[in-house]
Parts: sequence; C-alpha cells; structure tokens
Amino acid sequence: MADPDWTLWRSFLAVVRSGSLSQAARALSLTQPTLGRHISLLEQALGAPLFTRSNDGLRPTERALALVPQAEAMAASAAMLLRIATGSQQGSEGRVSLTASEFIGVAVLPPMMASFRALYPGVDVELVLSNRNLDLLRGDVDLAVRNVAPTQAALVIRRVGEAPVGLYAHRSYAAAHGLPATLDGLRTHWLIARPADMERIPALRALDLRVGFECESDSGLLAALRAGLGIGPCQTGVADADPALVRVLPDFTPARIGIWMAMHEDRRMTRRIRLLYDYLATNLAEYASPPKDISSGRSA
Repeated sequence: MADPDWTLWRSFLAVVRSGSLSQAARALSLTQPTLGRHISLLEQALGAPLFTRSNDGLRPTERALALVPQAEAMAASAAMLLRIATGSQQGSEGRVSLTASEFIGVAVLPPMMASFRALYPGVDVELVLSNRNLDLLRGDVDLAVRNVAPTQAALVIRRVGEAPVGLYAHRSYAAAHGLPATLDGLRTHWLIARPADMERIPALRALDLRVGFECESDSGLLAALRAGLGIGPCQTGVADADPALVRVLPDFTPARIGIWMAMHEDRRMTRRIRLLYDYLATNLAEYASPPKDISSGRSA
C-alpha cells in the first residue's frame, strides 16, 4: 500500500489523541478490531511501528509524533472539503462550535446567545468552555473568544475591546462588614481571588493582602462573590448589571482584560459561522470598552 487513504490517517490521529484503541474506536464509532486493523495497515504501508504499548495505554513513537502535524492538516482539509461539498457554507442553518473562557462563557455570552437564537433559530451552537486556547487551525472549534491575542497564522482576528475589572462585594457583605475607603483598608477584609491573580496586580501585590477564599474556577469565584463571602475582582460589565453587587473603591481599576474574536480564514465564507462571528464581535464590543490599540493580526 504505497498511498494510505484518509481513513487510516484518521484512525491514527484518534489513537494519538486518546492514547487508547478503545477510546479512539468509540470516538470514531468503529469497533476496536477495525481500528486496530487500520493501525496495522498504516504501519505496514510506512514500514515502521507507530505505537508502543505501556501500562497507561498506547504511546506514539518518535516517528509517529513527527507525522502528527501533517495528519492534523489533512484532518482540517478533509473537514473543509466536506463543508464545501455539502454546500453548508451558503446557509444560515447548521451547527457552529464556539470556545470561550469559563467566565466569558458562563457570565457574558448566554444573554447574547439568546438574542442570536431569536434572530437565527436554525443555527445550533456548541459552546466549549476552556481557559486554554483550543487550536482553530486543527479544526477543534469554528470560532474562539479569547482574552489573549491569537498568534497563529491563517486566522481572521478582531480585537473587540477591553473588559475593565473592578473590586466588588455583595450588599449583604457590605452591610455586615462595611467597605474600605482606601486600598490599605482592604487589609481588614476577606478577599475572594486566586492568589496568582492578585500577584499580577501591582497595587494589590504591594499590600500583601490575605486571600480568604480562593478557587481555580471563574464560576466558583463569581458564585462566592454573589454569596457575600468577601471582596473580589470582577469584570465591570457583569458586576454592574447585578444590583446585588456594589463597587468597592470605584476609582480603582486593577486590570483590563483584552477580548479577541478569531476564526480560521477558511471559515469566513461559511454563512452561519460568519453570522455568529459578526454578531458576537458587535455585542462584545458593546460589553467592553474600546481597545487602546486595535491593530491585532489579520482583520475580519
């Protein structure tokens, strides 16, 4: 077999990603023997083993790892061919996958998605919450809302604004403990935050404040703030819309978080994807303040 077909490469990628024949078979809706046969055929065609067995599953060999980037590119091209062949790029119906950080996805996007659904009821949206940047070039998702500037080539990028961050407390906490009038007054209060995040804010780092409640989840931090556990940072666009939260030290803005929209340049001609991209870019720009520097990558 001088030229292995795409089916074998697809099985190869599934095993690399999962590290297990059984998990890869489930992901591709194949039987485990069929998937094992695909790997054997590919190894025969290439004349070299691609995986070694270990206690925790299958490990790709060095040669297999060297093949992964090109196999990923084949996967992205195959997905694009399917979209073009079915003509789905012309319609405003179908599925769009979108990734965003946990905070943006939970606290910011849902109202926007409700309005988008009213406008385009035929578009189904899959939201992937992740604080790590999923690979748009590999086709993990169609669109991304990111808080750091994308650096990959071949992406359509739009910096839509900056989300100011302020300090807030629940009204019940303010009634029970009062609110500080100065930054130094924060020393006597319970703070809600990640210690690492506090370290990134020079004005707070210098005070060496005690964090009374910490959580790695953005949703957990927001829930703690709304439960009255203390004073914590929150994006002003979310906190100011909640009448139960009050601003602490209104003149103090500890951080500004950039917001970017990104998609693979091949997706721009797919109508349903472009509709969601433009809609979110417009609404997120209204949610955030204008960016200080809007020159970022290839503009949409």
